[in-house]
Amino acid sequence: MNEQIIARHWLAHIAPKAAPALATSTVLILARIWNANGAEHSTGNAVLMAALSLAAGAAGAFASMGPGGDRVITGTAFAASGALALTGVAGYSDGLSLPILLWLLATVAAYGLAARTWRSERRDTITHERHTTVRREEHAHIERVEALKAGAQIESARAGAAYAEQLATALITRAALPGFNPQALTEAGLPQLPAADRDAA
Repeated sequence: MNEQIIARHWLAHIAPKAAPALATSTVLILARIWNANGAEHSTGNAVLMAALSLAAGAAGAFASMGPGGDRVITGTAFAASGALALTGVAGYSDGLSLPILLWLLATVAAYGLAARTWRSERRDTITHERHTTVRREEHAHIERVEALKAGAQIESARAGAAYAEQLATALITRAALPGFNPQALTEAGLPQLPAADRDAA
């Protein structure tokens, strides 16, 4: 019933939200470094990046086909395809306007895809918490009912013991009264006393 409460660090809350922007920014920075080191207007490098991007996109398309398509592989392949395309354009271009525009579009697209995943995870978390709460309430109700039953049985046993003690006390007191004669009661037509009561008398 008592669960440990774990307080997450503020970085643990921020990191998933900042991951798409960090990923696209890292790709842009690496592409511009590559641009400064000879990739600018390099047709061979552009063709290579285009081929890699198309290959990653094709891999994502194949991974998504059929009822048994793997969502993780598909998402990874499409993300790699976009990253390679952004890297190729940012590395090939001589200005910053097109790379920054592509970075902005890639970041918006990444947040759009991530938002769907976050909503799904939040929905699953809420469903799990509700299910856990219902189960806890059911167990608590069962425990309360069992406790009430046990308490009622204990009280019934106590009442039976108290009644037996009072009856025994009354019989002993009656037998100790002066002039008490159980035989006279029997002759008068009253119910016969048990043998134990006659012995006590």
